[in-house]
Amino acid sequence: MSLDFTHSIQIQRQADEVFAYIADFEHNPAWQGGMQSCHWTSDERMVVGATYVQQARFLGRTIDTHFRVTEFRAGRSISIESTVSTFPIQVTRSVDPQGDDACRVTAHVRGQPKGLLKLLSGMVKKSIRKDYQTLKTTLEARSG
Repeated sequence: MSLDFTHSIQIQRQADEVFAYIADFEHNPAWQGGMQSCHWTSDERMVVGATYVQQARFLGRTIDTHFRVTEFRAGRSISIESTVSTFPIQVTRSVDPQGDDACRVTAHVRGQPKGLLKLLSGMVKKSIRKDYQTLKTTLEARSG
């Protein structure tokens, strides 16, 4: 069983600002539940081939996942795939302007869970929805 899930949310901030925030994965711990740390491991950031590692807590365990940027369209979308993971996953984050001060953020998540993780697809979807609501709240509360 594979996971293939898309979630979108409207954010009342300029698209460029939102994209810059979500494309810099070091911001992930500020809005993704369970995320403890995230840092770039390559000299370049936000380009195809750039790499980063994140550490998260899940079901009482610490999980390190390594990612590589597979596609980058400046100001529009960034795609990543896990390279070392207990849960192979690909994610595309995209931002579409909706007027001057709003945008639609979409996450397309694809994964190939193994073993018991196959049973957790519903939990993953719920977590993604909650995370993107936190992203919306975080960005809309920022001044300027």
